[in-house]
Amino acid sequence: MALAARQTWSYDDLQHFPDDRMRREIMEGELVVSPAPETIHQEIAVHLLAIIYEWAKTHGGKVYTAPVDVVFSANDVVEPDIVFVAKAHLNKITKKNIQGAPDLAVEILSPSTRKVDETIKLRRYGEFGVGEYWIVDPDARLVRVYRQTQAGAFGKPLLLAAENGDILTSPLFAGLEIGLGSIFPEG
Repeated sequence: MALAARQTWSYDDLQHFPDDRMRREIMEGELVVSPAPETIHQEIAVHLLAIIYEWAKTHGGKVYTAPVDVVFSANDVVEPDIVFVAKAHLNKITKKNIQGAPDLAVEILSPSTRKVDETIKLRRYGEFGVGEYWIVDPDARLVRVYRQTQAGAFGKPLLLAAENGDILTSPLFAGLEIGLGSIFPEG
């Protein structure tokens, strides 16, 4: 992942880049560029997306997978691996992007994104009011769940491990239980 040198980048600047499979995000006006993720990353994203999609078909809300822009401000635009917007907040979804904080953002760690996902995105997602932030670690087969405890701040994370047979539940998804063993590929 590389940070591009320039004074301040904006969402308008992103519109002029070619579609070259590179992920471009802006955090605090800085352009962050990362390559397409590894296949294990994609496999986990597909598993989680399918589970949340099936729940949303019955209960409402919309789920997206990258690339989809989440525009917090002109100088803060991210592409979470998975985004969920609850039925009550569907007005945030436009034809081009999601305007404002989604109810859930999920990042699946990759070698090129780990540091940003665990630091800058954690802080910015909290500050902009993302309801829940799940950090999925394919190597450790862990999920850290952060939830807003007050405006602009996440509480202490809940740490769940596939090895322990842990089950992920969320107030966002009434009745849904996600066994971590079902999202991580074997081997």
